[in-house]
Amino acid sequence: MTTTAPARSRATRAPSPRRARGIRGNETRAGWLFTLPAILIIGAFLVIPILLALWVSVSNWNGLGSPLSNTDFVGAENYANIAADDGLAARDFGVAIRNNLYYVLLVVPLQTALSLFLAVQVNRRVLRGRGFFRTAFYFPSVTSSIAITVVFLFLFSASGAINQILGVLSVDGPNWFNDPRGVIHLILGAFGVGDPGSSALAGPLAITWWQWIAGPSVAMCALITLAIFTTSGTFMLLFLAGLQNIGAEIDEAALMDGAGAFRKFFSITLPMLRPTLFTVLTLGLIGSWQVFDQIYLTGAGAPGKTLLTPAFLAYQTSFEGLNWGEGAAIAFILFAIIVVLTLLQRVLLRERTPRSDRRRRAGVPPVNPNDGGTASGVARLNAGPRGGAL
Repeated sequence: MTTTAPARSRATRAPSPRRARGIRGNETRAGWLFTLPAILIIGAFLVIPILLALWVSVSNWNGLGSPLSNTDFVGAENYANIAADDGLAARDFGVAIRNNLYYVLLVVPLQTALSLFLAVQVNRRVLRGRGFFRTAFYFPSVTSSIAITVVFLFLFSASGAINQILGVLSVDGPNWFNDPRGVIHLILGAFGVGDPGSSALAGPLAITWWQWIAGPSVAMCALITLAIFTTSGTFMLLFLAGLQNIGAEIDEAALMDGAGAFRKFFSITLPMLRPTLFTVLTLGLIGSWQVFDQIYLTGAGAPGKTLLTPAFLAYQTSFEGLNWGEGAAIAFILFAIIVVLTLLQRVLLRERTPRSDRRRRAGVPPVNPNDGGTASGVARLNAGPRGGAL
């Protein structure tokens, strides 16, 4: 018995720290080995091109040869030409930002609201043929954007189906994709407010305030309709997945508490969809700021540059104007705009911690309602977690 006790103690002894580190070290090396192909691919096709584009944006590369040779560093000159100058490049950039801003302000809320409405409808248990409706609503999202754009060009032409329907209602429809008039300008013109001309106040990005308040053009309104039609189906599926993750017991509890349909949706369903809502808004924001193919197919920014967007302007400046530095600068400014708006959206949609929870985490005792307004209650509130002053 005495001879086997040391052996038993050695057998039950925990492994040494050096041996444990060796096991973890092997796991780390294996992990790096498995992820190395993905890291090399991302580095070769994503990180390196981004760094080269950043260098092009601060250089005078002419597009010939390698951007690492025969180029000079010009600093922020390309950024200043499009954001702080009064030339044509700055005016085009200002017009593109204005157009895309109205596009975002209309597309993102409308497509989010429509996709949520569709998701709620196809999630109803009483709806027959739910699979058919889900497929039908999602079908435009998987169809080629080029094909849908061409179809919309026919629908919104001067003699297209949209104007034919408006003609039945005794309304003369415009030549949609060839009408550069701003919607807000049309509304102001109905009240006798006309273009101030040269007396218009100068605004940011080398365009006047009268141009800033033009609103989306008639052509842009047709493009906004196209974007909402093609993207709502994708976001409907995201909302549908979020709705199906809400347990049936939550709906039953709300019904037992006497909550109606609207009360249950706005007080229970919508707050529980906050992560999905953030995802949908973020994807919609990024996609609407990067719109390109529809612009290319509808006339390269025509009519009157009212369909010009920063993404298309970057392509046009680089590949058609051969001004690669300014084109890359436009792309990075657009990237900065998307990042800032995404972070702002994250702050606005974050879940607020109730004040009582914040006090509990800080160690502050809850306030007794019976002590409200009394000296003792105020003294206990100001005492802090350990009797010290807050």
